[in-house]
Amino acid sequence: MAYVNTLFNRNFLEYASYVIKDRAIPHIDDGLKPVQRRILHSLLEIDDGKFHKVANVVGHCMKYHPHGDASIYEALVVLANKDLFIDTQGNFGNVFTGDSASAARYIECRINPVAKEILWRPELTEYIDSYDGRNREPLVFPAKVPLALILGAEGIAVGMSTRILPHNFAEVIQAVQNALRGEQIELYPDFFHGGIMDVSDYAQGQGKVLVRAKLDTSDEKRIVIREVPFGTTTESLITSIENAARRGKIKIAQINDYTSEKVEIEIRLPRGVYSQDVVDGLFAFTDCEQSISVNLLLIEDNKPRIFTVPEVIRYHADQLLRLLEQELRHEKEMLLDRLHMRTLERIFIEEHIYKRIEKERTQEGVVSTVLTGFEPFRKELIRSVTEEDVERLLKIPIRRISLYDIERNRQEVEEIRARLKEIEKLLAGLVDYALGFLQGVLEKHGSRFPRRTEIQGFQRVDVRDAAARDKVLRYDGATGYLGYTVSGGDEIGAVSVYDRILVIDARGVYRVIDAPEKQFVGTGILYAGAADRDSLADVVFTVVYRGEGGETFIKRCRIGPYIMEKEYPLLPEGAEPFLLTTESNLIVRLRYRKKPRMQKLEEDFLVSDYLVKSSRAGGVRLSTKDVSSVRTLANRADTGRKRS
Repeated sequence: MAYVNTLFNRNFLEYASYVIKDRAIPHIDDGLKPVQRRILHSLLEIDDGKFHKVANVVGHCMKYHPHGDASIYEALVVLANKDLFIDTQGNFGNVFTGDSASAARYIECRINPVAKEILWRPELTEYIDSYDGRNREPLVFPAKVPLALILGAEGIAVGMSTRILPHNFAEVIQAVQNALRGEQIELYPDFFHGGIMDVSDYAQGQGKVLVRAKLDTSDEKRIVIREVPFGTTTESLITSIENAARRGKIKIAQINDYTSEKVEIEIRLPRGVYSQDVVDGLFAFTDCEQSISVNLLLIEDNKPRIFTVPEVIRYHADQLLRLLEQELRHEKEMLLDRLHMRTLERIFIEEHIYKRIEKERTQEGVVSTVLTGFEPFRKELIRSVTEEDVERLLKIPIRRISLYDIERNRQEVEEIRARLKEIEKLLAGLVDYALGFLQGVLEKHGSRFPRRTEIQGFQRVDVRDAAARDKVLRYDGATGYLGYTVSGGDEIGAVSVYDRILVIDARGVYRVIDAPEKQFVGTGILYAGAADRDSLADVVFTVVYRGEGGETFIKRCRIGPYIMEKEYPLLPEGAEPFLLTTESNLIVRLRYRKKPRMQKLEEDFLVSDYLVKSSRAGGVRLSTKDVSSVRTLANRADTGRKRS
């Protein structure tokens, strides 16, 4: 049994780690999931400037991705529709309507210059073996901008999930520039769908945002939806509107979808209903308003970690400096190697060292002769001459030697030296170089990415406020039923199906319920009325009751927090309520049972004389005499006294 437990625990941990690191969660370095990284790697490998059939790209990518062609195709379509790294040709679906893309054999794509500029640096990329060991793939791309924020991501792993909202390409680059300058970072999502967004609870990528459709209400008899909120399509939005209308939450006459390249959903209204009457209902009961929670979870150093947006920006600002330094140092090494070879070529040809090898009969002799020939010119060389350098010199064709241009060689050497000086200057001012690089990216590509989502401040529409109170709540004391379908009895008031009702029954027990269609609450209830917290905060309940020992008490209280459908005692156990009222300017008149030598048969008490306490507090004793009846009278002169 211990072996089985160990086997299950190890296998589960391995599976969980695999799903987290290699399937569902993006890496902070390049913001990509493995399948996205493999798709881009395949497109870069086969790139020749022309479009490729998506089916061919998928087939090529299967060398790296072991989970089948369907997952690759779907991920490629989603990545292409983000309109950042992949140029498309053909029907890749419609993000507004939710229409799917054509089959992989009918559509084409290719990598675009933005990807090459931001991602493609083979000399700086760490490669690992593919799943079958036959090929090599990038561990991560050396990305120069935070793609996790630009592309956004959603993924569910074992015990954790990520949801990163997409941000505007140009604004992200500007935020990285601010980080390099040490300035404050303020960055908010931007959606391809457009719409309106409230970011007051975004909490730097650890909170939530409210998104709304953009409504055109210029015509009071119709509403036109011009932009849909993130996470919806025109089809799902129309379905939610139709469902709300079917349930009676909103009133519409007709809905038409004219969406093509831009969203246009027309809602026509019935007679007597105007656009401003329906707007709140659309936000409350349909997908025209959505709350989107954010969880910025990424892989860093082989472990999942939750970030904030400024942390991701600063991480990539540091990564950009590191990558640019690596690029410059790599270029410096290449230039020094070129300079060394050009110097060797000049000496090899000008000093006729190549002629000295004519008498040598062995490879060792040839190499030794060449190395000896360079001895007098050691001070002119960048580094020592190696046998590999000799091999490269010996491969120079005779024709090139005979046509050797000294002036051209000197000009190339000067250009190399000038570039080396420039590299040293850039390395000394790396932050300025990084700012210039980002500014260049902005100038070349920033105009492609205008902000689409408008940021506004608005409060989420409460369904209780938006619902029409067009149902009459009634209580039939004879049958004990309460509801808006009860035909007889007393009218309580107008309600909606989202209202809450406070019911105090004949035992002095109260509870809060949803406005019922028809529900048995018992005969002789003392009170039924609205129970929203704002209304209850202003209501003072006064109850006069007989205690278990026969004394008469008065209790004034407010009803505080509650749990729906839970019963709460308003009176002590064994108490019998005489009356309950919500009015304060009253006199309570007690009438006593007549007994021998009793002179006073009635006594009045001013309700406002008694303090308002908690619903859990006990009452104040009014009398110890045997009360036969209790009634209330209007108070014409308030004494202003308070009794505890």
